[in-house]
Amino acid sequence: MTQPDILCIGSVLWDIIGRSSSHMKLGADVPGRITRLPGGVAMNIAMTLRRFGLTPAILTAIGSDAEGQELLAACRRMGIVTDHAYVSRDLPTDRYMAVEGGNGLVAAIADAHSLEAAGDKILTALADGALGSEAAPYAGRIALDGNLTEALLSEIAKSPLFARADLRIAPASPGKAERLLPLLRHPGATFYVNLEEAGLVCHHRFESSAEAAAALRDRGAHRALVTDGGRPAAEACTDGITTAQPPEVLVTRVTGAGDTFMAAHIAAEAGGADPATALRSALQAAADYVSGDTSL
Repeated sequence: MTQPDILCIGSVLWDIIGRSSSHMKLGADVPGRITRLPGGVAMNIAMTLRRFGLTPAILTAIGSDAEGQELLAACRRMGIVTDHAYVSRDLPTDRYMAVEGGNGLVAAIADAHSLEAAGDKILTALADGALGSEAAPYAGRIALDGNLTEALLSEIAKSPLFARADLRIAPASPGKAERLLPLLRHPGATFYVNLEEAGLVCHHRFESSAEAAAALRDRGAHRALVTDGGRPAAEACTDGITTAQPPEVLVTRVTGAGDTFMAAHIAAEAGGADPATALRSALQAAADYVSGDTSL
């Protein structure tokens, strides 16, 4: 069995994305392209980590239906460890659908009901000795996405199974950002959010990424990284605040950009980069992605 470098816990599903170069308003009907690719926050992070040479394992819920078997096969072809994924006979494989125009994301629907229904079954390998146990908690990096239920995220925040983990947290979407509040208490939590998500977590409107990152740190986060589109991004920790300006690029897509930023930052740190270098590396990877120069 392959030993992973990092665990990616959360949504692994099919992304169905419609893209058009036209600016779109409500009710628009325009030509474009529709693709179906492996996606979900945990999956996007895992795919990017593979691109940077790390070996991730996914802890998720996938249906035993044809779509689920196809998705697991795609993961294995990429070198992603699937040994610990929960495969359900009763739940269908989740899906995400988005429409993107020349003016950015127009609308999206995340159907992650199977992941939510599976609950803590996806964490079995962290308790039964396969990856860890209460007596010997998993002590490596874990990328955790906010598609889990608020109840499960609250449980993770205080669970002895996660007590020693280097926990990297993504909110999945602004609508789910407030689910992350219990995780502010985790001593090893690093938050990766955009400016809007930081405001939702803190119940405050911020003017800059540096202000938002500092507020998350002051509210208990071990570390916080905040992006703000083309404006400066920031990281805050007990040592202070680091900022960096993203490269200027032509944006051709947005779905998956935050996941790319997070994975690239994790990979840079795993390679020994200092905070400023890791932040710049992550911003460059995200810029390359949104410009269409790289895939997940």
